[in-house]
Amino acid sequence: MPTVTVRYFAGARAAAGRAEETTSAGRSLNELLADLAERHGGRLVPVLAVSSFLVDGVTCHDRHKPLPAGATIDVLPPFAGG
Repeated sequence: MPTVTVRYFAGARAAAGRAEETTSAGRSLNELLADLAERHGGRLVPVLAVSSFLVDGVTCHDRHKPLPAGATIDVLPPFAGG
């Protein structure tokens, strides 16, 4: 089965309880985020709501487009600092 890799950074890593995971490909980013929210529960939901997402290093502007097999999705919460 084709997969994508989800990598969590900073607060997203803490909320998900892991640095990365793999999941099935062929879904849209919105569908993937709904699955991740259900899978990881309450701590991750607010982080996902304010995060930015990269698909293979490029900002994702179309959250309805199917994610390609083998893609890497980075979950980037807002970062503090100067």
